[in-house]
Amino acid sequence: MGPIPLCVLLPVTVLAVVLAVAAEENAVDDEYTWPQWKVPLVRQRHTVPLSSPHFSARPQAQLSGTCGIECQRRLPASSLDDLEQFLSYETVYENGTRTFTSVSVQGLNEVASLSQNVSSRSRQKREVYGTDTRFTISDKQFSTKYPFSTSVKISTGCSGVLVSPKHVLTAAHCIHDGKDYLDGVQKLRVGILKEKSRRGKGGKGRGGRGKGKRRKGDKDEEEAQEKEGDDGKGDRKGKGKGRKSRSRRSAESGKPSFRWTGVKKTQVPKGWFKGVSEGLTADYDYAVLELKKAPKVKYMDLGVIPSVKKLPAGRIHFSGFDDDRPGNLVYRFCSVSDESKDLLYQYCDAKPGSSGSGIYIRLKEPGKKKWTRKIIGVFSGHQWVDVNGNGMQQDYNVAVRITPLKYAQICYWIHGDSSLCKVA
Repeated sequence: MGPIPLCVLLPVTVLAVVLAVAAEENAVDDEYTWPQWKVPLVRQRHTVPLSSPHFSARPQAQLSGTCGIECQRRLPASSLDDLEQFLSYETVYENGTRTFTSVSVQGLNEVASLSQNVSSRSRQKREVYGTDTRFTISDKQFSTKYPFSTSVKISTGCSGVLVSPKHVLTAAHCIHDGKDYLDGVQKLRVGILKEKSRRGKGGKGRGGRGKGKRRKGDKDEEEAQEKEGDDGKGDRKGKGKGRKSRSRRSAESGKPSFRWTGVKKTQVPKGWFKGVSEGLTADYDYAVLELKKAPKVKYMDLGVIPSVKKLPAGRIHFSGFDDDRPGNLVYRFCSVSDESKDLLYQYCDAKPGSSGSGIYIRLKEPGKKKWTRKIIGVFSGHQWVDVNGNGMQQDYNVAVRITPLKYAQICYWIHGDSSLCKVA
């Protein structure tokens, strides 16, 4: 066989290079794309009435004795019977009545297990790490716009996030201390951020005679929006927009207020209750509240990812109502230092009041160029963690991950029909 003509070799070489580049770009795109999961089905077995709760528990500023990531590695794997027991749940209604629902789990073996990877980085401690990197979102032009507007305030002193037109995801310890429901849960309310109606100069909600001058505090909010939208490869369209007609009013007059709405029912997994899941209690620190009335606010969907640390940008975001900045929404982003299939340790600065916030990331929808934020966890808060199982405790900021099983349960609570929850 003679030498291949150059006129034939060049097109073939060019085609090979083009295919290699396209394959590499697709691989990179996959890293920035929401994975699709086939989730198990959580179905109702039986519901029985229980006596009304005492509503006598007191809120806890900090949780202690938590069996953390290292401690849980020494525990045996949960059986199907165990998981069905942990995912069974109590429902408390607005009239004070209570029921218990047992569940069955189907299709668990078809679900790929989540990553168990461990970070090699040293983990830092405490609720604020050195310089406080939180952003105060005090201006209504920012705090009442998506994604910040999905954050809500719980009347027991916690935060939460809208995950449907009328459902709020929060931490279980904001509702129940493991033994009883908190005092105040019988009249639980949720505060939705709203813009104050201001008539007069400049018209309703406008900037009056402002000529583009910045108020003190505007810089923080603009920077927070830019940081929140920059996840590595995401587009930055609109950067710099929204700065027209900047209000000259004081930050106080520009603060948003809350529109409070009652809670119709509250659902908490049995795995959170004392003596049920033993060392796995921290994995079930989540609850869902159904509101009496749906606010006209965009909500954020749930998402499931195998590993946060393996994401190209590798950072998480959340906003809540920290106690040390009363009346203000506080946004932060940070990297994750360690993760198991159920828990995250992370570096985000936070204070009491932010517990229950929805932790989210932003990735592309499969087959589309659209970037979407989804809730991948619930911020449990600053906790004293049993690291080695020997009683010695260290303090970390901990979050509960949304796993396929938890997605199935929360989705069932929201829709009441597990057939609508087959894919995450």
